[in-house]
Amino acid sequence: MDSDRARGILLGLACGDALGRPVEFKSASKISAEHGRLDEMIGHGTWNQPAGTITDDTEQALCIARSLVEQQAFDPADVADRFVAWYDTGPFDIGGMTRRALNRLKRGDSWGEAGQQVWEQSPEGQNAGNGSVMRCPPLAIPYATDWDRLATVSRQSSQITHADPRCTAGCAILNLTVAGLLADADTPLQDALDYVSTDAPDELVTALRPLARGDSPDTLETSGYVVHSLQTALHDGLVADSAEDAIVTAVNRGGDTDTIGAIAGAVAGARFGASQLPDRWLGAIDEVNELEGLTTQLTNVG
Repeated sequence: MDSDRARGILLGLACGDALGRPVEFKSASKISAEHGRLDEMIGHGTWNQPAGTITDDTEQALCIARSLVEQQAFDPADVADRFVAWYDTGPFDIGGMTRRALNRLKRGDSWGEAGQQVWEQSPEGQNAGNGSVMRCPPLAIPYATDWDRLATVSRQSSQITHADPRCTAGCAILNLTVAGLLADADTPLQDALDYVSTDAPDELVTALRPLARGDSPDTLETSGYVVHSLQTALHDGLVADSAEDAIVTAVNRGGDTDTIGAIAGAVAGARFGASQLPDRWLGAIDEVNELEGLTTQLTNVG
């Protein structure tokens, strides 16, 4: 495995997360009016944190990566415990479905029950957020060449908090695409869709098929709905000319900027490698050394 590209996955995720954090929920026009084209790590803004601060996207990805390394396999119960421990630190940013699922875990639900219960009790429109796809890319490193296992663990990692089939299949499609990029596949998204399309929701597959053919949708939405987030982030991650351009483009679209930036960053990082991420960004993120170290260890898991 190309170590530069493997490192690019987690570092790209963190860069997109941290670049998008201060402008989360703002519109593209508002970002443009305040910052021009935002391409530097800035402080304050949404959540009022220092420049380079990561959010729940990277923090939960770290939970998964640490668990993989320490358990030497994907252990969903251990990952769920780590999510709860992280939740107990009082993170400033956490999604609604994730919060509800982690509260159920704290009350004794198993990892396989919590997200399922939250999903079944959530109305359409509030039941398929992007909170699991943003954190799942660490799984693509140890299981890059075992697609059956990668698809399974990606779905399970989602189910802890997001059991909707659009979320579970979305995690599988994203990680299989990243694995394809690591293997220099010519059509990574198409290959991923072909692999899971028999049991992936039509709505998700329909949204992503045009991207796989190289077509750009007329509009790209930036909501926290998993189908919108994946469509926009995969588009920017797969068509940009550089890792920096992918992340900057995704973030400047506005909306759920940290998560769409994080997903686009993981994809672009797998395409271009960590060496193509701007040093000025990496220098602002405190967790870079741990992310680098975990990536090295992840290549030896399993």
